[in-house]
Amino acid sequence: MIMKKIILFITTASMLLITGCVNDSEAFNDEHKKPYEAPPQAYVNYAEVKLASQMASPLRSANICRYFQHYYAATTYYEESRFNFSGGGMPETHWDALYKNVLGNLEAAKKAVDNEVKPVTVSPGDWTIRQTNKLAIIDLLQVYTFQILVDTYGNVPYFEALNPDLVLPKYDDAYTIYKDLLSRVDEDLKMLDTSQKDGFFGEYLLEGKVEKWKLFANSLKLKIGINLTDVDPALAKLTIEEAYKGGVVLKSSDNIAFKFVTTAPHYNSIYAAIVGSGRNDYVVEKTIVDKLKALDDPRKDVYFQNKIGGVEIGGVLVGGEYVGGVLGIGNDYPSCSHVGKALIQKETPHYLFDSSEINFYLAEAAEKGYSVGNTSEYYYETAIKGSFEQWNIPAAQVTTYLAHPDVKYPTTGSKQEKINKIAEQVWIAMFNRGFESWTTWRRLDYPVLTAPNAVTAAEGKVPVRVTYPVPEQTLNGANWTEAVAAIGGDKLSTKLFWDKN
Repeated sequence: MIMKKIILFITTASMLLITGCVNDSEAFNDEHKKPYEAPPQAYVNYAEVKLASQMASPLRSANICRYFQHYYAATTYYEESRFNFSGGGMPETHWDALYKNVLGNLEAAKKAVDNEVKPVTVSPGDWTIRQTNKLAIIDLLQVYTFQILVDTYGNVPYFEALNPDLVLPKYDDAYTIYKDLLSRVDEDLKMLDTSQKDGFFGEYLLEGKVEKWKLFANSLKLKIGINLTDVDPALAKLTIEEAYKGGVVLKSSDNIAFKFVTTAPHYNSIYAAIVGSGRNDYVVEKTIVDKLKALDDPRKDVYFQNKIGGVEIGGVLVGGEYVGGVLGIGNDYPSCSHVGKALIQKETPHYLFDSSEINFYLAEAAEKGYSVGNTSEYYYETAIKGSFEQWNIPAAQVTTYLAHPDVKYPTTGSKQEKINKIAEQVWIAMFNRGFESWTTWRRLDYPVLTAPNAVTAAEGKVPVRVTYPVPEQTLNGANWTEAVAAIGGDKLSTKLFWDKN
């Protein structure tokens, strides 16, 4: 990874954003010591929109986790649904988006904070609190992004990654990175001072509201901790219990979402890919369609549209059923159901944390014996309720759904049966959050997902990691070679350090 200086320009459209490109001039690389002229919120807002856009995108060239999770199937361009990365795609795009567009701009934001001059109207004490809060917020976004990188590739450049003087950063051990991320979150929590009035920082995601950022920080800590349960149970227990006590996203009103707008180019990337492109590249996949039909899950009418085989009466389609496509082949668009309208609007938000996700983590933690304030059954049911609320499904329907024999949380049976129940409902609830769903699936190994028509490199399995970008082999070869040896091979089947089962 060649960590060159990124030029940043300020533009305005609904929110303050910036765009970037790379300058190859050697002299330009010496400019990094000069003061940044843009305010820190400009860099932060650009990083936030790029983070949300990358994680929301279903593009075959960007983020294909919805294929991994059997949420989508392809029509014309189906090589990525066979997990074929030989021509580029997600390995390169995901890496560049997160390192350059997100982490690079957040690092620039930190420098911009350091270079800000105190207004005469602000007291020295208030100024210190304000600037410290800004740095904590920026750092939390970096921690969030680095966890995504680790959970995608394994060992990645970390300690040297954002140093502009090191153009060939070494890769760091993923477990070591995780522990450092936890230390950073703890330090950020200490730095966040809720005495600061709202509105001191014009970042877009949470509008500088420190109480919300504390929820973000503890939810992030919980998410990191839950991935450690099989590899370091003691650290996982300590981390999860501390995060819970600190306060996490437990109810829908606390959901942390990036709110896209209806103005180009700042609308949701899922809209851009599915609607704005004018193409018909995606249909919903048979596995998730058949499961929701079997459970009579009301979310099917949110997740899917285009019932097949109905009769139009007075302009209204009567009858018919949802039909999913097959992963790894070219499906006929008119013969399959499509992604639901609510998910593909310009302004459909992308959730960085939602109550359903966090309550499922707590259900898993409670089932594994951690002290998190309530039972696994309570958190399981609360998580499902949160998912229904997110999609505006009436409460009466969730009551009926929770009573379904194949949904009801088991009061007897093995711990594994209960974990499987949680895992299946995570898979259903996270239909529009493919990456987080993929992470939970890798950790819990349920539901059983197959890899029909997969390329040879996938070894007949759904990938458990993404391979490193090809340019890393040629531009940062020595460090790439060392990293590949350390993780056990640059393969789709190489498990991450926390994926023990």
